Amino acid sequence: MPFTVFISAGEASGEQYGALLMEALERQLAARGETAQFYGMGGPRMEGSGLLRIVRAEDVAVMGLTEVVRHLPRIYGEFRKLKRAIRARKPDVAVLIDSPEIHFRLAKLLHAMGVPVIYFVSPQLWAWKKRRIKLVQEYVKRMLVIFPFEEPFYRERGVNAEFVGHPLAELPLPAISREKLAAQNGLDPARTWIGLLPGSRAREIRSHLPEMLKAARLLVADHGDKAAGTMGLEFVVPLAGTLSAEQQTEARRLVETYGAGLAVGLTRDARATLCHARASVVASGTATVEAALMGNPFVVVYRVSPLTYALAKRMVKVPHVAMANLIAGKRVVPELIQQDFTAANIVQQLEPLLPDGLARESMTKELGQIREVLGGGGLGAETRMGAVERVATVILEELEAAGMPNTAGGAGTAGMRG
Repeated sequence: MPFTVFISAGEASGEQYGALLMEALERQLAARGETAQFYGMGGPRMEGSGLLRIVRAEDVAVMGLTEVVRHLPRIYGEFRKLKRAIRARKPDVAVLIDSPEIHFRLAKLLHAMGVPVIYFVSPQLWAWKKRRIKLVQEYVKRMLVIFPFEEPFYRERGVNAEFVGHPLAELPLPAISREKLAAQNGLDPARTWIGLLPGSRAREIRSHLPEMLKAARLLVADHGDKAAGTMGLEFVVPLAGTLSAEQQTEARRLVETYGAGLAVGLTRDARATLCHARASVVASGTATVEAALMGNPFVVVYRVSPLTYALAKRMVKVPHVAMANLIAGKRVVPELIQQDFTAANIVQQLEPLLPDGLARESMTKELGQIREVLGGGGLGAETRMGAVERVATVILEELEAAGMPNTAGGAGTAGMRG
């Protein structure tokens, strides 16, 4: 009888990790002659890895205090679906990936039902809403974090936390060649590509992409037909797989409106885009970590509603917004947040990164050091097995603690599970 794993991710990055984790857990279980069934919330990648989707991640992906409030009825409707599914079929273990607005509430229910809760990818409690640490202390059995400074934050507060490394740090560089990526997406491989990554949510794209394209227009005006010794600039916008068809159409309309007359192409692969771009403009979030790991020089931008920003400014207690800067403990990449996020400021910060020279070389070196940290440099052999494999091992440890036979020969579980 297969084990039942409730797994839930509400973000494009989280659902990528979720898909990798499901595959890793299945491999480890198969080595023991065991299997698992997965259900919960996720995106198309998790569904492709075998998830029975009770809730689609794309239906709850919103960001910002005021934005969440506007979508509360829909979010709570999806939340109730998950609760009903958990009650109808109690899982053997639960894995919650980021998305604290929904997952802390689910953790309370799961804990009350006696289900061990593993939280993978910590919400940013160290930056704001530190009072929520009580929820972690009460309902989360294992907190598995992907940034090194998070482990001591939790351990000092009595939480069983472990830095496992960052899942993206162990992925190989995209295998797709520049020429093939160009052919698949109607790009010109002879041009200098500038990545424009506005975020994975529809609201982020509406807020960020127009200003990014205004900056693109200024860059073209500055460089004319020549840039960095090539035939000119082309701007590449990857769209997240968690966007609905309607949201993708809206993004294309923004490109047509604000990018008219510019060479702009759309892709579905952010990592490949970052790998082959000369430099990028990246909305704060997981894509900034991807850019850092690729060694792609970039500028960080972000904008939320005035009310969200005013509230966040009072509560957020960290010196930097960009994760690369937080990891480095200093300003490695430029941050253009809220009123500083303008087309002119983007151009001012991005232009020095395009030609070979001190600015580009210095940032590339700093990003290489960040990659080393996120890859688990300096940690023990157990952690160096890889972040996703380590998380899968933790899940097996919790199943064993609940009574799973610890045998490599594939002993059945029917007797244990009744």
